[in-house]
Amino acid sequence: MQTAADARHGYVRRRLLQLLAGAYHPACVLLLKYLGYPDLAYVAVTRAAEVIAELEDPHYTALSDFFTAHVLLAAGSPDQALARAGTAISRLERHLGGGRAPQALLGELHLISATAATRDKARAGEARRLDAETHLAEARRLARYTGESRDWHLNFGLTNVGIHHVSLNTALGRHGPAVDAGRALDPEAITAPGRRMAYHADLGRSLAHLRGREGDATRELLLAETIAPQRLRLDPLVRDCVIHLLGRPTPSHTRRDLRGLAHRVGILT
Repeated sequence: MQTAADARHGYVRRRLLQLLAGAYHPACVLLLKYLGYPDLAYVAVTRAAEVIAELEDPHYTALSDFFTAHVLLAAGSPDQALARAGTAISRLERHLGGGRAPQALLGELHLISATAATRDKARAGEARRLDAETHLAEARRLARYTGESRDWHLNFGLTNVGIHHVSLNTALGRHGPAVDAGRALDPEAITAPGRRMAYHADLGRSLAHLRGREGDATRELLLAETIAPQRLRLDPLVRDCVIHLLGRPTPSHTRRDLRGLAHRVGILT
């Protein structure tokens, strides 16, 4: 596609560059979340950013910043991810225009900002919670306008906002509120298996910290595994949760399921 773009000019070259950006970004997601290579994912988003710079389109620039924030988050730099997403939000708000697609992209930037805020352990817990809730509330407001959207090949809408509500509470150690938030949510309303997997995995992680809910936690983790096994098995937070559950008293059938999952995530050999 790059070769084809280099041989063209005008509208055709511009269209090919858009398609090229649309190829690099899914490659980034695959490398980052399903294969566990943040370094190669960074190469993909860097290539995409080079292509997008020529487009001089604020919407594509914001999209590039969105994926770059994901890579920075995975690389252990939530503060940089939050700064990148914040810059993108400010820029995009100045060029929103009409239509649903820019609003959905803005909502996704608020969701990644909320996630980055919860993971910035250099800040006080209450400050992280307030920042996350502010971004989540803004994303919810936008989702009411956009409905369930697949614009930009993303999955923005009230369902994804709800999934993030569970995830953010889990990340902040608010396990009771996370389980409460999950009760009213139907993850099947979203088509992306990765998002459904995240919902069940995070719900399982919160249930694991509630006394007497170890069996429910194990069932949620196993359900997450059936949806996106390669992604779940790469998640270090899931591994930590399985170790925690192995240290808890559980019925024999739950223990058997847990030991099988522990083998598959690489805890037991």
